[in-house]
Amino acid sequence: MSTFVPWGTSHVVVVIITVVGAVALVPLTRRASAPVVGTAERTLAVLLVLTTLAYQVYAFEPGRAGQTLPLWLSDLVPYVAAYALWSGRQWAYGMTYYWALTLTVQAIATPALGGPDFPAPSFLAFFTAHVLPIWAAVLLTWGVGRRPTWADYGRTVAATLLWAAVAQPVNLLTGANYGYLDRKPDAASILDLFGPYPVYLLVEAVVVLVVWALITWPWTTGNGRSSGPRRAARAGSAPGTPDPAAGPTASPPSPHGDRAE
Repeated sequence: MSTFVPWGTSHVVVVIITVVGAVALVPLTRRASAPVVGTAERTLAVLLVLTTLAYQVYAFEPGRAGQTLPLWLSDLVPYVAAYALWSGRQWAYGMTYYWALTLTVQAIATPALGGPDFPAPSFLAFFTAHVLPIWAAVLLTWGVGRRPTWADYGRTVAATLLWAAVAQPVNLLTGANYGYLDRKPDAASILDLFGPYPVYLLVEAVVVLVVWALITWPWTTGNGRSSGPRRAARAGSAPGTPDPAAGPTASPPSPHGDRAE
């Protein structure tokens, strides 16, 4: 089996599938009925959990427990995305939006993936755990009609800092490098543009904060402000009942409302 090469044939195919799938999800979700959209959300949520959990169990090595724990941020994102899809909780959607559409996209563009190429389990697991959260974020934002808020921005920043506060002590104790908090990845990445350690961590933090602010601002202006999810209310609520996860200012959702941008 050949070794994975960034921007080789298999990588390019994955990128094309990611983009085409994301673009196709929007019109398909807008045209589908509320029950169909709900089924699609739950199906994607189950796929996220099952594929991520299966590989994390498979990849864990008791002899290298500290370095094979699921402590990468990409190990967390699929579960948050699955919860956002299944429950409709705004905080989970917000974290999915920020993490998947920036950090996960960057990880697909410059994957730090050593080892065998397609169809190796490591290859399939890596890209599944990165592609599906992106699709979840696109589906929820441009298909269903959820919108990030400044409160989501703050929560996601806090959650990211909390994750780093957990990962860094493990790095120090075991020699791991979760989140590349101690050194850059061996493969080329955007971090190479940010200077040496520890300068690149500060630059990365500033860039992330600015980019997240920029992708929040359009949705919080007059024309982009959330009008609530387009689909009918979730199971147990009558159509026209506001989704409690959409926030107190949301208006009654409809399955086929106008796009908010």
